[in-house]
Amino acid sequence: MTAPSNSAANDLTGEAHALGAQSLCASGISIPHCPDDDAVASWGQASPLSLNDYSRMGNRQTAARKVNDAIYLALGFSNTFLVRTDDGNVVIDTSSPVSAKKHYELLRKVSEAPVRYVILTHGHADHTGGLRYWMEPETKLVVQQNYIEFQNYQERLRAYLGRTGAAQFGLDPGTLNAFRVPEKHFEPAITFGDKYEFVLGGTKFEIFSTPGETYDHLCVWLPKYKAAFVGDNYYESFPNIYTLRGTKPRWALDYMASLNKILALEPEIVLPSHGEPLVGKEKIVERLTRYRDAILYVHDATIKGMNEGKDVFTLMREVKLPSELNVGEAYGKVDWSVRGIFDGYVGWFDLNPATMYDQPPTAAEPELVRMAGGAEAVATRAKALAVSNPVVASRLADAALMVEPKSKSALEAKLAALKSLQSASRNLIEGAWLTTAIRETKRSLSSAK
Repeated sequence: MTAPSNSAANDLTGEAHALGAQSLCASGISIPHCPDDDAVASWGQASPLSLNDYSRMGNRQTAARKVNDAIYLALGFSNTFLVRTDDGNVVIDTSSPVSAKKHYELLRKVSEAPVRYVILTHGHADHTGGLRYWMEPETKLVVQQNYIEFQNYQERLRAYLGRTGAAQFGLDPGTLNAFRVPEKHFEPAITFGDKYEFVLGGTKFEIFSTPGETYDHLCVWLPKYKAAFVGDNYYESFPNIYTLRGTKPRWALDYMASLNKILALEPEIVLPSHGEPLVGKEKIVERLTRYRDAILYVHDATIKGMNEGKDVFTLMREVKLPSELNVGEAYGKVDWSVRGIFDGYVGWFDLNPATMYDQPPTAAEPELVRMAGGAEAVATRAKALAVSNPVVASRLADAALMVEPKSKSALEAKLAALKSLQSASRNLIEGAWLTTAIRETKRSLSSAK
């Protein structure tokens, strides 16, 4: 996918990682309090974000945030940073197409000096979506060398990721046209492997490869200000080591090594691309160390269980973070990450000989439904379990629908199970996938017999 994206789905698939701060008010879930549009600093809240929350982030910001005399922040779903020097500006990340224009206007009020460099922490479209505003004729675009292949990967899967990205953030694909923006491709002027550095106006910029969120991920280090721009390798939730929309493996050990690289710099300011800056050396060490250790704990527990012969679903149930490493699960989830780690190491085969063949795991379900007395009987049982065991209820309803695709009873059972799951959800992505499934089930129900 070339940057910037012209699709809200691809805009939002770039890991909307600011997480847990707002509510599902716009999605119709009843919660006690719907915070202000700019309340993105209140991490760890009980309820996940909705798409409307994303689109409002930073809406009330009337001026760019001053981090220090040189660094300014436009806050949003994905942040944009401007670094002033005596010889022009450097922009780090450009936000999503939805927020980019406002970020540009806010930061241009800070300085109208030429933009000498734009640095992208990685190639997700919520970071590349404002390039069209910032790229002047002499501006140099700086990326890690894997950025080009990452863009090609996203372009090859454009249609697939468009569909799954929409679902992951609760979007109805029919609304995507409202988010389309002019598309223009910008070729990087500078690509690098492990490290690149330059000096502009007396300020040294050191750029390191820090894979984690993506394999083209980088960190920008300003020794003069002891400031590290860490992109999406840190935010206030367990990371999305596996994202449900689909991704190449995100290696837990890469996250760990990249966080160690940042910690070794001994920063006094850490600037994530989602959420508020961390300020203070002790606070940074505590937060980043706990984050790193949480990732390593989940990785090691998964590997230990694999070597003990445990299957992936057992490990998804068993692996839990100890209280001292609980960094929240408002965006990434530990159980999804366990499966991502498991499958990343050994792939899709689950050691069951039946899996070797082209019949899906659900191939026997129509026969079982018939043996159980038919779709109506199975749907009745699904309804009975919709609250006490909604996952099983949802699977039973799906099995019944394989036999009778327009069974009103089965669709009603599925809808009840999905709503039960959503009422218990405290995770942004989980809640959005359930929102998508509920919407589709309602549509099917409206035309059912």
